[in-house]
Amino acid sequence: MSALDHVRRAGELVASMSRTQGAKPDRPRLLTFVLTFRCNARCVMCDSWRKEGDGELTLAEIERIYRQLPRLHAVRLTGGEPFVRKDFEEIAALTQSILRPAFVHVTTNGFLTDRIVSFCERRDRAVPLQLLVSIDGVGAKHDEVRGRRGAWDRAMATVRALAPRQRELRLRLAVNQTVVDAASARDYEPLRDLLRPLGVRNQVVVAYEASATYSLDRERELRPKAPGAFSTFGDLGRDELERLFTVVERDLADYPLPERVAKRYYLDGIRSRLLDQRASPNPRCVALGAHLRLLPNGDVPTCQFNTKRVGNLRDRPFEEVWAGEAIRTQRAWVRGCPGCWAECEVLPNAIYSGDLLRAAIAPRR
Repeated sequence: MSALDHVRRAGELVASMSRTQGAKPDRPRLLTFVLTFRCNARCVMCDSWRKEGDGELTLAEIERIYRQLPRLHAVRLTGGEPFVRKDFEEIAALTQSILRPAFVHVTTNGFLTDRIVSFCERRDRAVPLQLLVSIDGVGAKHDEVRGRRGAWDRAMATVRALAPRQRELRLRLAVNQTVVDAASARDYEPLRDLLRPLGVRNQVVVAYEASATYSLDRERELRPKAPGAFSTFGDLGRDELERLFTVVERDLADYPLPERVAKRYYLDGIRSRLLDQRASPNPRCVALGAHLRLLPNGDVPTCQFNTKRVGNLRDRPFEEVWAGEAIRTQRAWVRGCPGCWAECEVLPNAIYSGDLLRAAIAPRR
C-alpha cells in the first residue's frame, strides 16, 4: 500500500468515526496540560513568567484527575517551562501509565540541560517521546527573544546532548523556531544549517500578537474578529515573509510524510492569512471536544484564545464538567469562532475534523 493509500484509509476512518458521534460532544483524545506558568526565561512574546505560580495541582491531584479521563491518543506537557517542576518526571510517568497515549509531547526552553537529559534517560521508553526545544534565532538573537543571557548556549547544550541519542532514548527531537520579527525570520537558514548535521529539524511558527492563556488576566477572550484575521507579534514585511515561506516550503521535501503534510498545512494557512488576507484552510475547531486543555490549577479553559473556564477538575469530577451548562455555553462560542491559526490549536483541529487528510489527498495547486 502506498503512502497516499494510507492517507486515504486514515481519512475514511476519521470520517466514519465522525458519523458515529452525531451531535454528541466528542470525548477528549488529546490533552494539552499546562503544568506550570512558572518560567526561567523572560520571553518578549509571552507573559507566562509574569503570572503567579501558586496553586499548581499536586502529584496526587493529577493522578486523581487522570484516572477520570478516557484513554488519550496523545498528551502534550508544556508550560511555562515544564522542567521547573521538580516532580516533572513523576508527572510524565503518571501520564504514560494511566492515560496510555500513543506518544507524549514535551515543549521546553532547554535551559535545564541536566534535568532534561536525566528525564529522557530514566523515563519508561515504552511510549515514544517528542521533545521540542524552543530556539528562536542564532546566538545573541535567541538570547534577546528569550530575555536571558546564555539562553542560546543552554538550549544548544541540550540539543547537542540528546541529538545523537534519539534512537537509543526512543526520542524524536526537534527545534521550534518562533519568528517574532524580520531578524528572527532571517535566522531560519543559519539555524537550519547548524541543526542539520545533528539530525534535528527547526520547525517554524509565526508569533501571534497575544494569547489569552498567557495573559495576566485570569479570564480573557481574544477571538479573531473575522475569518483569516491574524496579527503578528512583531513587524514582518511582505518580502520577508515571502522569502521565509519559500525557503521553508522547499525544505519540507526532506520531511517524513506525516510531518511534511502537517507542516505544509500550517504553512499554507499562515501564508494565506498574512499574504492573501483569506482564511484557507480553516478547519472545524475541536476545542472542548477532542481537545482538552488543563491549566496548572485544574481549570479547564475554552481554548488558547479564550480562558473562560468551564470548570475545575480539582474541585469537580470530569464527567460533571464535561456535561455541564458552562461547557455547553462555551461549545456554542467555539462553533461561532471565525477560526485562529495557532499551530497548537490548528493541528488538532485539522486532524480530528479530517481536514488535514483532505488537504493531503487534494492535488497541490
